Amino acid sequence: MNALRLFVAVGLFALITGCATQGGVESGATAPVEERPAAAGTQAEGAQAGGAAAAGSFAGEELDDPASPLSERVVYFDFDSNVIRPEFTAMLEAHGKYLAAHPEVRLVVEGHTDERGSQEYNLALGERRAEAVKRVLVLNGAAPGQIENVSYGEEKPAMEGTGEAVWSQNRRAELVYQR
Repeated sequence: MNALRLFVAVGLFALITGCATQGGVESGATAPVEERPAAAGTQAEGAQAGGAAAAGSFAGEELDDPASPLSERVVYFDFDSNVIRPEFTAMLEAHGKYLAAHPEVRLVVEGHTDERGSQEYNLALGERRAEAVKRVLVLNGAAPGQIENVSYGEEKPAMEGTGEAVWSQNRRAELVYQR
């Protein structure tokens, strides 16, 4: 039922804000995504140096402002779920609008799971989580080509150990800006 409410809310938001097209791809459509591991040295907080942005056009000050919703870059999920919880929709809306306003910026959405389940299942669940985040970003104006999905499954836990307190921190998707 929560998934249905979220779907209806996102749909209504898309209707209210208008269903514009960008780059020849409708805002609800998804482009094929090639799975690749993230570059060595990718940091969870997205503070990586370098990148292919146009000279002087992407400084990222808004991303570094702790008072901005853009400084939040982790979406947590319930057990065995890829449904975006309502408390993360405003943050993802802000990131989608930021990406729309900065078409030169690239983002990697990293999907993660806790240690329970097989490696294959967790890789697939991590991919579904990353794709769910990407869909919300695209609905809020980001171009599909700006976003790459990567699933790490259970391979890169945020916390080590067992128990719900640990597992809840590992069931996540991280937004990593490429600078």
